[in-house]
Amino acid sequence: MDQHTTVGDVGEQFLLDRFAARPPSTRLIVGPGDDCAVTQGTNVGQSLLLKTDCVISGVHFSPNEDLERVGSKALARAISDIAAMGGTPLEALITLVLPPSLTIAKLDALYRGIDAMAARFDVNIAGGETSSAPTPHRDAFFINIALTGSVSDGKYVTRSGGSPGDQLFVTGQLGGSIRGHHLDFIPRVNEGQWLAAQGTTAMMDLSDGLAKDLPRLAAMSRCSYRINLDSLPLTPDCTVEQALNDGEDYELLVALPPEIANSVATNWHTRFPSVPFTKIGELLRVNSPVATPLTGGYDHFHLSKKE
Repeated sequence: MDQHTTVGDVGEQFLLDRFAARPPSTRLIVGPGDDCAVTQGTNVGQSLLLKTDCVISGVHFSPNEDLERVGSKALARAISDIAAMGGTPLEALITLVLPPSLTIAKLDALYRGIDAMAARFDVNIAGGETSSAPTPHRDAFFINIALTGSVSDGKYVTRSGGSPGDQLFVTGQLGGSIRGHHLDFIPRVNEGQWLAAQGTTAMMDLSDGLAKDLPRLAAMSRCSYRINLDSLPLTPDCTVEQALNDGEDYELLVALPPEIANSVATNWHTRFPSVPFTKIGELLRVNSPVATPLTGGYDHFHLSKKE
């Protein structure tokens, strides 16, 4: 790699790996690379979850989109990561980069979406910041959410806790999110908390597509994986390729020890009867010869991908 190598040359995962390692801290329990960071909380028996996420016009929503839906999505994305740790969302800080031409009516719509999602999950909007971009990018528009959450000490679920033999499940259906699901989804907070309490070993939310996110979870758990592509729970009229690659499903990818997987799945269908919970495969020892090769998913910096 030379001084002319660009982020487009190397892609998103390279950047995540390159900048994830940081000097250890006595307060930091789980650092970069997971759905949330985990640090020591101020309340006895509670750990603090930290998450930041953004949505950008032209990337995560179209410039003419209903901004109430955009506001809902902006906060829901961060809440979904709290859910993937088995946690409870708490306080949010909102940073807005706004085009000066944006009407107050549209800004009010954005906040109606944010406030509705906040009310649904008892999130407090604690503050934030506003700015605009310089010329020639005065029409730039994005919303960044910094969110805290809480989880009982030692009860959070990371991407790195899986083991060979763990059974892989996904909630909901996959593929076709651009039809509207990417704006209107409801984070799986209750489901994530319940799964954490059942003994889930590893979990993450699916935002970049199963083909991108499953290898991440497996790598963090120092495993490989095998999946049955025919078992993927497809959104109606979607293909397996879409389920693997479309992204923005905001469902949970879950690893369960084999000795409890069947009972958890049975109890799930009683507890959450309207939400599918589908076994799609298993974790294997690293470099297993029967592992399923997966490539694809969404990469923000890959020059051949959609912008």
